[in-house]
Amino acid sequence: MSPTPTVLPSLTGVSEPVDALGPVIKLLDPRDPLLFLRKGQGIAGVGEALRLEFTGPNRMTDAAAAWRELVATARIDDRVGLPGSGLVAFGSFAFSEHSAATSVLIVPELVIGRRDEATWVTRIASDRPLPEPTPLGPEYRISLLPGALDAAGYVAAVDRALAAIDAGPVRKVVLARDLVGRLPEGADLRRVLAELALGYPDTYTYAVNGFIGSSPETLVRVDHGTVSARVLAGSIGRGTDAESDHEAAVTLATSTKDLDEHHYALASVVEALAPHSAGLRAPDDPFALKLPNLWHLASDVEGALVDGSSSLDLIAALHPTAAVAGTPTDAALELIRALEPFDRGRYAGPIGWVSASGDGEWAVALRGAHVSSTGRVTAYAGAGIVAGSAGETELAETTMKFRPIVEAFG
Repeated sequence: MSPTPTVLPSLTGVSEPVDALGPVIKLLDPRDPLLFLRKGQGIAGVGEALRLEFTGPNRMTDAAAAWRELVATARIDDRVGLPGSGLVAFGSFAFSEHSAATSVLIVPELVIGRRDEATWVTRIASDRPLPEPTPLGPEYRISLLPGALDAAGYVAAVDRALAAIDAGPVRKVVLARDLVGRLPEGADLRRVLAELALGYPDTYTYAVNGFIGSSPETLVRVDHGTVSARVLAGSIGRGTDAESDHEAAVTLATSTKDLDEHHYALASVVEALAPHSAGLRAPDDPFALKLPNLWHLASDVEGALVDGSSSLDLIAALHPTAAVAGTPTDAALELIRALEPFDRGRYAGPIGWVSASGDGEWAVALRGAHVSSTGRVTAYAGAGIVAGSAGETELAETTMKFRPIVEAFG
């Protein structure tokens, strides 16, 4: 049961343009930042006007219903009219319906937005002034070490997954492993976000309710009647020079194993979006997406939204895709529960924001870590296992995927 208020409040507020501000990360709460940023554009939150919490199998549909109810009585004067202005909530949802982690929608008291050349501030139920930028706290470096599933355990889990694939009906399963560490007292999380935003500007740098990271994968974006997604599945490490880097990209683009893995992920997204979209466009072949640490096979999907679904409705329809769970979905999820000795929490779940119109931008919470209230850091990375996978190769892939968050903390 979702612990939301019986009667939701009637929120009031205003969005208005402001002069250009400096780096928004320096405006955030050092202990509990709210951020969704890509290429220096996006939204940041300060304070908390309202928090809605959800659990269980209906956590996303419950959130969509609660958001519609909240929007119906809100009175927000939006003088900006850009994606992310007006009433918005940051959201982060648990990967599994069985997770002990709570899924949340958070309406900040203050939202700072930046889109193209425009900057704005939204105040919700508050006269809170703009915070002054504050210097980042003292430097710190922590080591992230194997958690519940060490390297040998992960290779063994991959072998068990391959046996299950051989036996059927699973054709693909995504297995994750974890690393753990502990922050020094008073650690400023904005340092981690600044490292991620600087090192991986083409990805979504996010922070919602203690889950922080830098995701390359768009789960879904809804903008004025257009729905789009970016599917990532299949990866290889970058080369050490131009020639080896080109060879790596070619190897990935011609790898039967990686192309099969990508096909499953793309098919699951197209199948989920098709009932909601007209003229859905998906490529015949993926392209190689270059990131600082690896190449990904990527496909962009786009179409017209025809049934009035909000972005929250669509994350409920999409999650979990084959890119983070496997295929067939139910069999893959059962295998994940059998092979992963931990609760993923909000790792690989939807993370992003929703507006009053239902528009929004949601990433898959990858390349990230959960930071608990006691300072425990748990990072996650996974790899897609299909016929032809090898345990040591998949272990190396997770090591590459850990790199952004490990370097940001270390």
